[in-house]
Amino acid sequence: MKDYTREDLVYLAKVSENSERYEEMVQYMTEISKLGVELSVDERNLLSVAWKNKITARRASCRYISMSEQRELKKGNSHRVEMLSEYKRKIEGELADICKELLDVIDMNLIPAASSQESKVFFLKMKGDYYRYLAEFCDKEAESTFAQESLKAYESATEIADGELAPTNPIRLGLALNFSVFYYEILKLPDRARDLAKRAFDEAITDYESLPDASVKDSTLIMELLRDNLTLWMNDAEYNDPEE
Repeated sequence: MKDYTREDLVYLAKVSENSERYEEMVQYMTEISKLGVELSVDERNLLSVAWKNKITARRASCRYISMSEQRELKKGNSHRVEMLSEYKRKIEGELADICKELLDVIDMNLIPAASSQESKVFFLKMKGDYYRYLAEFCDKEAESTFAQESLKAYESATEIADGELAPTNPIRLGLALNFSVFYYEILKLPDRARDLAKRAFDEAITDYESLPDASVKDSTLIMELLRDNLTLWMNDAEYNDPEE
């Protein structure tokens, strides 16, 4: 990559986002991540958007192919099941490569450079998220390992967030949202998921009047997602993975 300044890379990342060229956006934000400096709020958000968009399509593809695989299995069409399984393995390999690439950047660059408590929570939450994505689609043998890594990251983030961030802080709320999804979907502990989501929602409601104007939109949206999950988790058949 050319000898761009940090400002150049941020500009190009924003252009890439608006152009919906997320592969390039990831490249620009990865270059910034490797500068050994703490990312600004704007840079953190660009990083998150870049990697999330890069992986979202593949997660959706794996889910669709898995459903198609089950349909063909019920029909007894072994040839199509074999084709779909092979295709799914290809996409799962791409998904794993993306997750592991980001996790290396988080461990080697982003967490070591994070000096503020908010930044530490942000990147530990992201670490938990991407280990969770690995646990979603890996084989059963690796699932437990990835789930444990996800759990450790979420727990570390929660310990800092509970002690340092306000209950209405959007990063703390987003952590509670995704951690509760992890309990529900990966560990299959619906009671723990509901308890965590309810506690986060109730604490935020109690502290809502002190919410800074700059955070109102983001915090309110995440609180609505927490509430929606709590409602949906009362009826498992309707649940559809709302997360931040």
